[in-house]
Amino acid sequence: MAIPDPKIEHSPLGGAITRDGHTVTVHIYRFAGTKDEWTLEVVGIDRSHIVWDETFESDLNAYEAFERVVVEDGIKSFTEDAPAGH
Repeated sequence: MAIPDPKIEHSPLGGAITRDGHTVTVHIYRFAGTKDEWTLEVVGIDRSHIVWDETFESDLNAYEAFERVVVEDGIKSFTEDAPAGH
């Protein structure tokens, strides 16, 4: 028996974010129709993927975690060469 692919709910807070002339793509998602916590993933400037180890109670909390990194470390911190502190 095949296992159906679960539906994913994407937060409207995600999408392409540009700061200082550099763009990353923010994905904030969870399984659709659930009260699961939200996962935060950023596709970096160089196409690297950074997924937070922690999950978030709300999509707003996830977005705020992304913004904290941008404020503290800059948008360029989302590259393969940058140390992973997320």
